[in-house]
Amino acid sequence: MKLTSRSVSLVPIMATALAAALGAVLVVSAPANAATTLGAAAAQSGRYFGTAVAAGRLSDQTYVNILNTEFNMVTAENEMKWDATEPNRGQFNYSGGDRILNQAVGNGSRVRGHALLWHQQEPGWARSMEGSSLRQAMINHVTQVATHYRGKIYAWDVVNEAFADGGSGGRRDSNLQRTGNDWIEAAFRAARAADPAAKLCYNDYNTDGINPKSTGIYNMVRDFKARGVPIDCVGFQSHLTNNAPSDYRANLQRFADLGVEVQITELDIAGSNQANAYRDVTNACMAIRACTGITVWGIRDTDSWRTGENPLLFTGSGAKKPAYNAVLDALNAGGPGPTTTTTTTSNNPGPGGCTASVSLNQWNDGFVASVKVTAGSSALRGWRVTATLSNGTVTSSWSSNRSGNSGAVTFTNVDYNGSVPAGGSTEFGFQGTGSGAGLNPSCTAT
Repeated sequence: MKLTSRSVSLVPIMATALAAALGAVLVVSAPANAATTLGAAAAQSGRYFGTAVAAGRLSDQTYVNILNTEFNMVTAENEMKWDATEPNRGQFNYSGGDRILNQAVGNGSRVRGHALLWHQQEPGWARSMEGSSLRQAMINHVTQVATHYRGKIYAWDVVNEAFADGGSGGRRDSNLQRTGNDWIEAAFRAARAADPAAKLCYNDYNTDGINPKSTGIYNMVRDFKARGVPIDCVGFQSHLTNNAPSDYRANLQRFADLGVEVQITELDIAGSNQANAYRDVTNACMAIRACTGITVWGIRDTDSWRTGENPLLFTGSGAKKPAYNAVLDALNAGGPGPTTTTTTTSNNPGPGGCTASVSLNQWNDGFVASVKVTAGSSALRGWRVTATLSNGTVTSSWSSNRSGNSGAVTFTNVDYNGSVPAGGSTEFGFQGTGSGAGLNPSCTAT
């Protein structure tokens, strides 16, 4: 992400050659049920296909027509970042972000929030701060912005580009990092408290293959999951030229194996191999259940931050490029989609009661369950949730204390999420092997 408006089958080949030799006209038909737009094609497997949007371009009719037709997820390019939303300390401006959100919602699209904290686009007043004063301002910013958009954002890039390039695999030096190595954790906890329903992501670039930088992020995510720090997804920007790394899919898969979603968040590909590279990236996502969607960083080549490289799916005039067709075909070919089911049960319906609902992401040999605890007409001071695993085993859990690994497993609140206001909610989760089907959680106030 940058400071500007962004950050073959052998059979068809043989058939084409044969047709040419015979002087025939070869017509290759898409499957009868193939979707004809990117968003619809992605939705067939439970995924999204989105784009970054600039509020200033929403008066361009060609731009808006493509946006409304092709995409079912929208990311604000710059309008939800710190310098845009809090230009002066304590004075918030949501006009640009709200315009993009309202346009997306009006068209039936969801919205990715981008990005709550990024060292490159801090407002001037924050750039001059350090230490505890900056930490306080940072947490307040996350809280205020996530609260403003509470319940309206599919996923937040909570922290963006906090790891250094090069071989160390360590953190990038910034005034945010100098507030303490726990600043990323603090930001994620603040975001969860402000908007419990949003998925919380870490986002970065040059992490497409298995390298020191992506491994540093992997180690952070693994630590967060082990300690119950709320993180739901990792974003891979994927600003590429000609090809993705040969271990692109394997890298996505190792993150998915930690129990987080993987999302391709800022895709653009330049170079002469563009169509094949777009196809390969899309196929890699389609092959991984936990890869829930792809976002391209802009609509037309003339909208791209990569001036002159023509890295997007549409020409400046809005025509579809070969890369567009490659992506659409890959999406229509399908793949193992996220299998998500939600079950809600209620008990103790009077004052002090609570409900529990579970969102289950199941793949062949494992699952991740996210459980939302919602207070009834009175506030909770503590809660207990029991879920039954008939054919699965819990291997890790977060934001709860756990008793048991299989059969009837009990989860109770930890110190920071036991108090829930009337009608409010909190979340915890767990990962396991086998099947998570039939969890049917029940909640009791304690």
